[in-house]
Amino acid sequence: MKITAEQLGAMIPTNDDVEAWCDELNKALPVYSIDTPQRIASFISQCAHESRDFTALEENLNYSEASLERVFSRYFGDGRRDASLYHRQPEKIANYVYMDKFRSSRGALGNVQEGDGWRFRGKGLKQLTGRNNVEGFAKEFGITAEEASEWLETKEGALASALWFWGKNGLNAIADTGNVKAATKRINGGSIGLADREQRYGIAMQALTGDIPSRAPVSKTLRVGSKGDAVKKMQRKLGVADDGDFGNGTAKAVKAWQTANGLTADGVIGPKSLLIMFG
Repeated sequence: MKITAEQLGAMIPTNDDVEAWCDELNKALPVYSIDTPQRIASFISQCAHESRDFTALEENLNYSEASLERVFSRYFGDGRRDASLYHRQPEKIANYVYMDKFRSSRGALGNVQEGDGWRFRGKGLKQLTGRNNVEGFAKEFGITAEEASEWLETKEGALASALWFWGKNGLNAIADTGNVKAATKRINGGSIGLADREQRYGIAMQALTGDIPSRAPVSKTLRVGSKGDAVKKMQRKLGVADDGDFGNGTAKAVKAWQTANGLTADGVIGPKSLLIMFG
């Protein structure tokens, strides 16, 4: 089963290079037997969540103090390290949260050499993380881990790594059941971002089997207190820091944008604002 650029556009709505990605996917997916609506929807929705609609091939660790305490709660706050000392310092963050000496044996990533946390931060469509994972991927393609880490930042390498991980972890069998929670657990060991992944899966299945949905963000209404990828997409449109937290600063930017576009400046991004913002 081949996918069209129109279908893919509905699945990765903020990506401006849909046709090129469509060509790459149609060449590569059949090789890994990702050839049914459920398998394609599962693969693309999971990768789209991990990579911000196939636009972020390298993990963004530019977290604020508040975001660190929320995303990496086992490392910051409540008697742990002071998140303010890591505020907006991506390399320092990676060399703390991703180093094996600060992780449980169960969560070890193989990052034991100085700087491995940053060197092997999440990259590719799957956001392949850690020396162990990157070395496994590199071995498959006959290159070094360091070479693989650089290749992961390219479109070809980003897709190759996601497909390698998918096949290695038997994710087609899970995709056949339509169980997004089980696929998410196999991918990241938990349920991080499950709501967004489930919504993306629904949109992908709709695009592949029925009417193609809007290219607007997954969430329908965004306001102060909203969090997640939909907020990040909106923040990037507004040109403000995309930390995924809809706070007072974002609300101020929203009101200014609404005023400029002839909308009621209430600071809430509802259906009408979404339609104008994303088309």
